[in-house]
Amino acid sequence: MPSAVTLPGRDVVRQQASLSILGKIVMQNQCGVPSSQSPSSPTSPESEQSLAVQPHATSSRNGVSNNVSMSTAVASPAIASVFKMTDLTESPLLTQSVNSTAPSSPRLPPLRQNSGTQTPRVRPHATTLNIPGMTRSRVSPDGRIPQRDVAAKLVIVMVGLPARGKSYITKKLQRYLSWQQHESRIFNVGNRRRTAAGIKVPMHASLAPEHERLDPPVEAATILLNGLSATRRNGMDHAELTALDLDAHDDEQHEEVDQTAKLFDPNNAKAAAIRNQVAMETLDELLDYLLNKGGAVGILDATNSTLKRRQDIVQRIREKEPKLGILFIESICQDPHLLEANMRLKLSGPDYRNKDPVKSLEDFRARVDAYASAYVPLGAYEEDNDLQYIQMIDVGRKLIQHRLKGFLSGGISTYLSSFNLAPRQIWITRHGQSVDNELGKLGGDSILTERGHYYGLALYKFTTHRRKEWLMEQKSKLAQATFPPHPGDNTPPYPDMNKDLDEKNFCVWTSMLQRSVETAEYFDADDDYDVKNWEMLNELNTGQFEGMTYDEIARKYPEEFHKRSEDKLNYIYPGVGGEGYLQVISRLRDMVREIERITEHVLIIGHRSVCRVLMAYFMDLTHEDITDMDVPLGMLYSIEPKPYGIAFHAYKYNEAMGWFDEMPNYRPQKAARGSVSGMGATG
Repeated sequence: MPSAVTLPGRDVVRQQASLSILGKIVMQNQCGVPSSQSPSSPTSPESEQSLAVQPHATSSRNGVSNNVSMSTAVASPAIASVFKMTDLTESPLLTQSVNSTAPSSPRLPPLRQNSGTQTPRVRPHATTLNIPGMTRSRVSPDGRIPQRDVAAKLVIVMVGLPARGKSYITKKLQRYLSWQQHESRIFNVGNRRRTAAGIKVPMHASLAPEHERLDPPVEAATILLNGLSATRRNGMDHAELTALDLDAHDDEQHEEVDQTAKLFDPNNAKAAAIRNQVAMETLDELLDYLLNKGGAVGILDATNSTLKRRQDIVQRIREKEPKLGILFIESICQDPHLLEANMRLKLSGPDYRNKDPVKSLEDFRARVDAYASAYVPLGAYEEDNDLQYIQMIDVGRKLIQHRLKGFLSGGISTYLSSFNLAPRQIWITRHGQSVDNELGKLGGDSILTERGHYYGLALYKFTTHRRKEWLMEQKSKLAQATFPPHPGDNTPPYPDMNKDLDEKNFCVWTSMLQRSVETAEYFDADDDYDVKNWEMLNELNTGQFEGMTYDEIARKYPEEFHKRSEDKLNYIYPGVGGEGYLQVISRLRDMVREIERITEHVLIIGHRSVCRVLMAYFMDLTHEDITDMDVPLGMLYSIEPKPYGIAFHAYKYNEAMGWFDEMPNYRPQKAARGSVSGMGATG
């Protein structure tokens, strides 16, 4: 018998593992386990022949004894094969660790739990974070909430008395979620209620002739089911909803139901039936949008101020799809100035349009009293039933939240906490012309040309001038404000307009790139401006295409050029650090929240992709508009947040005059595909 061989450490581990297998086989053999479960088949001639090479005596290796008789091996050919596998005594030392040259076994993909050979999956799928462009999975390659993940979708139910800013909150919330590439829509019960009562729902404002469009405050007061503003056109409707049949006679079906405070009296049985049925039908439309039409968030914009109404809403949602998330958001106004501003806005809405403002105010206050008589704030019922809710007091002054679950609810809470109604200006522009702009190159970190420095000087002079003009306009508007408003006065003053107007700071934010920093050099030299550089404002990183022109990319990388042309929103530039528009949106999320939070003026000197993304948020542009919006060098955009939305102005750089000319009725235009926006390709 050959002498014992000292094995390397890894062979000892291998031998011990093999002996463990051997012990299991012996136990199975003694317990009568069929040999078909052994690792070696006894039926092949090769396995029978292998019995002849097994040792007859005990072999001791490194203190480990294998006392198994030949009779046992014959009785269990599987054990013999394991002996052969573990016997290393006849092998030269240098060959014991040599890898086998035999072909490896084919790799079989794992069977999914819902395959035909497995028990169907019972537990719901995980509902973790989904960020378009930043996450990817088999069911969601683009990072959006997949249709399968119903539990990740959300029904937002607004709660609150009239004139508490619910529609203002829903519009901003829907705009933010859509900008984040989550499919969302507002479902306004008031519009359906007016239709059910015999009042036609007006068509979208953009479809009406220019001379027939309403002032912005009036437009914003009428919100369609998709959350956009609306107006009338020649008495025709964009879409008429089916009239409700509440057991009324035919001649009553086409009569307009009284829209005064009597309609909202809890003791008015017929009116209550109309309002309840309208609310449930609107909710059904919302659920259809989420469950069948690819929606991610549906917002039910209504008072929902009674406990019974909220119980009915929860029950209807649970009947349709119990896994859907529900989030209640209650808007509470304790500030009398804020409530006055909200009431002014309501008086310019569809229920009081072209009516005497004094009588309208009296009727509206009676309507609020009718709602208040049955009003039950969020609290005990929602907490006892483990429901998510957020109470928003005075548009973000104070937030109370309960049991928030899911990334959408958490993100919404953070966004709502940044709200404020302070009067201020938000300016957005690209940097001055750079050296790479002249050459048409992408990316890079080039300096400004002489023309670029002149642009920075004109920008400083013009914004300083407009800053002073704005202050005078606000003080004049405050002095002339009356309540109730005079007929035709549709512009409500800010609730805190008289607070610290003279002490308002002016922030100037640039990227970390030289062309942006140099454009702000005159602001930086003035102590009256606070200049800060932000890396998140840097231009979209074009990866391996940095420093190239579009013509070079089209010639050298035609496939990449074609891919980008087909889908600019989801396209990501190849190479280290390469980004796409979805990545820019993601890194600007905190920037948008900060802009919403601060009460100061701010000027952002950015780049083409950054300006496009920021403009898309404030202008509520569609997904397709983000990547194609024309933002040339020399354009300056002014945005003023208002209680009804925003006031937007555009100015074009007059190089000859060193000044900016306002462009009335300016609307963002689409840039031609493949064109260079402005005086060069780089942002």
